[in-house]
Amino acid sequence: MQSFGTRAQGERLERMQASPRWSGQGFRNVHPITPGLRDKSVGTPSVKDFLLGGERRTPGAPLPSLDPREAWGRPAASGLRATWLGHSTVLLEMDGHRVLTDPVWGTRASPFRLVGPKRFQPVPLRLREMPEVDVVVISHDHYDHLDYPTIRALARHSAVPFVTSLGVGAHLQAWGVAPERITELDWWQSHRVPGTGLTVTAAPSQHFSGRGLKDRNATLWSSIVVHSENHSVFFSGDTGLTTEYATIRERLGPFDLVMLEVGAFHPSWGDIHLGPLNALKAHELLGGGAFLPVHWGTFSLAMHAWDEPAETLVEHAPLRDVLLMPRLGEAVEPREQRSFQPWWRGLDAPRSGSACAKPEAAPRTAERSTEELPWPLD
Repeated sequence: MQSFGTRAQGERLERMQASPRWSGQGFRNVHPITPGLRDKSVGTPSVKDFLLGGERRTPGAPLPSLDPREAWGRPAASGLRATWLGHSTVLLEMDGHRVLTDPVWGTRASPFRLVGPKRFQPVPLRLREMPEVDVVVISHDHYDHLDYPTIRALARHSAVPFVTSLGVGAHLQAWGVAPERITELDWWQSHRVPGTGLTVTAAPSQHFSGRGLKDRNATLWSSIVVHSENHSVFFSGDTGLTTEYATIRERLGPFDLVMLEVGAFHPSWGDIHLGPLNALKAHELLGGGAFLPVHWGTFSLAMHAWDEPAETLVEHAPLRDVLLMPRLGEAVEPREQRSFQPWWRGLDAPRSGSACAKPEAAPRTAERSTEELPWPLD
C-alpha cells in the first residue's frame, strides 16, 4: 500500500547514515532520558485498552470552529499570527509569509480507509480552500503528522516546498512530490526558504518514527524552529520532556510563540509524549513565550478524556494569560491574545460505554462533515 511510504535508498540513505543519531539500524534518541519520566508502575496500554478503555474520549457534539479565510485576508497587525486547524496542523503567518505545520486533512490517522483512529472533528475548511503557503514543515512520519492523502493533494495541486526530517523525503517523493521541492534536515541544520525571509531549523526531540511493522526509527523525528525577519516560533512535533529544550532556547531562542503537544499522553509514555504537565515544564525550559497547545481535539489516540489536556493546562499554568486556547480556525496574534473562554466546556458528553462505540456517538452532523472529506483530497 502506498500509504505506508517507502524506505530511503542511495544518496538519501548515505546522508542518513552519516548522522550522529544513526545507530547502524536506524535513528535513536541520544540524550539521556530524565529519570521518572516513564511511570513503570503503570502498564503500557494494550490493544483492548485502546479499543474499550477510557471514558469521554470523544466529544458528544461538534467542536466550535470558525472559517479563518476572512481573517487571513487581513495582514497580521503584529506580523505574527497562528491558526490552529486541528491536531498538530497550524497555519503560521510570519512577516507576510505562510508556514503550514504537519498538515493532516485525511479521515483517519491510519494507512487504511476503514480501520484506525478516525477524526472526530473535521478541519475548518477544505484543503483546496487553503491559501498558498510558502513552506510545509513536517516533524516526523507518524500517520497523525504525515498524511498520505494530504501530501498527494499538495503534490498534485501546488508547488509548495517541504522541509522535514532526514529520511521522510523518501515518503514524500514516493507520493509524487518532486525531489527539488524536498529539503531534509538533521538536528541543528537550517534551510532558508527561497524567496522568503523564512529559515527553518530542525532541533532535538525525544520520540521515534515508523509507519509499518518493519521500519521503526527508519526516519528521523525533530522539533522545528521557524525564524522570520522579526519573529521566532517553536513547534515540538511529538516528544517527551527533555532538558535539550534548554539548549534549544540558548541556540535558537527566544520564541514569540511556542507550540507544544499536550494530548495523546499516558503515564507509561512519558519519555515520548509530553502531556499537559510536562508541556508546561518544556515551555519553561524554552524560555516562555505565548503557548499554543497542539496535538489534541481531533483524534482519540489515548485513554484520557478528549478535553483533559485543556482542563489540566488551565488548572496548572502558573500564568493563565500565557496560554493561547483558540477555537479551531480562530486566527490569533500572540502579542495581543491573552484572554480566552473555555470553549470546550458545555459540550454534551457521550454516555458511558465502550470507547469503540464512542466515536459513533457524536451527532450525525459531525459524522457527515468528516465523511465528506475527499479521498484523496483533490
